[in-house]
Amino acid sequence: MKKIDRAATRQALPFDALIDAIARMFVSGCQVPPRHVHAVGDGKGAEGTVLIMPAWHGDYMGIKTVNIFPGNAARGRPGLYSTYILYSAATGEPLAQMDGNEITSRRTAAASALAARHLARPDARRLVVAGSGRVASLLPEAYQAVLPIEEVTVWSRNPEAARRLAGELSLEGCSVRAGTDLAQAVRMADIVSCATLATEPIIRGEWLAPGSHLDLIGGFTPAMREADDACFTGSRLYVDTVEALQKSGDLLGPMSRGVFAAEDVAGTLESICRGQAGREDGGVRTVFKSVGTALEDLAAAILVYEG
Repeated sequence: MKKIDRAATRQALPFDALIDAIARMFVSGCQVPPRHVHAVGDGKGAEGTVLIMPAWHGDYMGIKTVNIFPGNAARGRPGLYSTYILYSAATGEPLAQMDGNEITSRRTAAASALAARHLARPDARRLVVAGSGRVASLLPEAYQAVLPIEEVTVWSRNPEAARRLAGELSLEGCSVRAGTDLAQAVRMADIVSCATLATEPIIRGEWLAPGSHLDLIGGFTPAMREADDACFTGSRLYVDTVEALQKSGDLLGPMSRGVFAAEDVAGTLESICRGQAGREDGGVRTVFKSVGTALEDLAAAILVYEG
């Protein structure tokens, strides 16, 4: 079995190739059972959550394990560890072990860019990134692979983190700056992409410009939210998979208040990639909500292995 480290995994996943690989997988289809979620505790304060995410397609089967231990911060260790193992779907033989964190972060950014390729206006050039973590750091490059992005504004609750990230980003033909006034930045943006751990809305619908595209990456549990109800009013809503309607606080809250119903979702990444859904009017706002899927992990892992 090959062992592919973080650097090699990253090198094998350039965004143009990764976005296309994920799109092809959504078109061809993939078996994705519900993810397993298990609480882990030793009774001594080491409380965590284990996610197990399997998927298979054609010659390959893959399983990603994600171990989330928030208490690790006090130990000076990362709070999340992830590993991906790719197998032969014919024999079950392990083929490769890869860095799961790298696969997860890059496929997450790639999925957002894939959605924006179909849902944002083709001339979108001003991007606001809310967040300063690993996924947020990848979003400008991913978006620039599909749209003519010329201006990026980075915002974070921690202004120093926003300044640091803005200083680290280097994109050809693109200006990058840190912003402190989120409302003003959003009002000028063609695309707003949120990758935070917010539990209360940080984006207000009244700030969003006509025809803009809102990408919501955080809010992957019922207790998390990045957008207020007004973000959905008058917008066309798309999700990566229908699982988002069952897990995301960004969707569960507004649905419970009658802002929209599950039947109002205009499409999923599968229907978008198959040409069955997409932007229909340049003046209408679009919203894309993702919670991630093992299909994207498998598409990335195959690209790494075959590369």
